Amino acid sequence: MQKKYSQWRALSAMAKASFKAIMKSPQTLFFSILFPLIFVFIFGSFRDNGFTVYTLGVSPGCDTSNPLYSTMANSGYVKLQQFPDTANMRGEMEKGNIAGIVNISKNDVADSSKPPYTITVKHTNATDGQIQRLLPFFQNVSYKLAGAKGLAVIDMNSQRYTIRPYKQIDFVLPGQIGFSLLFSTLFGIAFTFFTMREQLILKRFYATPVRRINILLGVGSSRLAFQLLSVIVLILIGHFFLGFTLVHGFITILNMLFLSIILLFLLMGIGLIFSSIVKSDSTIPLLINIFCLPQILVAGTFFPIEVFPKWLQSMVQVLPLTHFNSAMRKIAFEGAGLTDIWLPILVLLAWITIVYAIAVKIFKWE
Repeated sequence: MQKKYSQWRALSAMAKASFKAIMKSPQTLFFSILFPLIFVFIFGSFRDNGFTVYTLGVSPGCDTSNPLYSTMANSGYVKLQQFPDTANMRGEMEKGNIAGIVNISKNDVADSSKPPYTITVKHTNATDGQIQRLLPFFQNVSYKLAGAKGLAVIDMNSQRYTIRPYKQIDFVLPGQIGFSLLFSTLFGIAFTFFTMREQLILKRFYATPVRRINILLGVGSSRLAFQLLSVIVLILIGHFFLGFTLVHGFITILNMLFLSIILLFLLMGIGLIFSSIVKSDSTIPLLINIFCLPQILVAGTFFPIEVFPKWLQSMVQVLPLTHFNSAMRKIAFEGAGLTDIWLPILVLLAWITIVYAIAVKIFKWE
């Protein structure tokens, strides 16, 4: 009696062999773990951010009709943002999304001992560095309005609240996770399937009883396991050695891994497409760089997208890495749950649907 062929054993064997091949590749280990760790330690060692445009919330009672307000708004150094309610504005300040909340009030003109205006800035310990850099700006505005009279125009007040500090590593690490997943997954999947097709390995597998989906799952699951392992390593090193914030501890890590799995499925589909449309392996790096470099530069990997022009900020919203980076930072620092980041997840799922619809049509076995 002929023994029934075990699809599960075939799938397990392929996944195991593929995972061993990944672990034996120095290039994969370098670009997945060591290379992003270098960036993590370099950027994570900065004491504070170096953003050139500072966002300040405008207090509901702020006098916006005076020349002081208009001078600040037109300076290009600060962005004055009004919020629909004070609770929302306070929340944005506590999350570190704005440097502080500014209020401008007129002083009694009859009291000559006081300057014409008083600026009150509410901020938290998370934005101490930004406020310190803004103080010379406020003074320069005062001197500019004083003109030849040389009289002080403003009186400065500061109200500071102590909250969980937002550190540079809290911005850097999620971007480096996205960077690691993007390049290592695309290179790994694209080169693996191109090589297997060129060496007729896929064709030989196709002639065996192994189902085609198990061939894809075997290689894909090994890549998924390795990349998730690299994500865990980056998170743990960032947390224990650089103080990366994990608001809800283990639950936060699980949410970050879940989001990473979604991105990995998307990237594996793109890798399958690249492996199918190229004629030689020298073309693969070109396609990967064309897809990856714009996202590395403008999708919030190394710099917040707020530093770019508004038209560019709108364009980068279609990039999957923009939503991944943003969602990862919300999960880690703000403690957001999966239901709170439904929009980024929806965008990534839309990308997955489109990518795999294309991959099914063009994937080549030989």
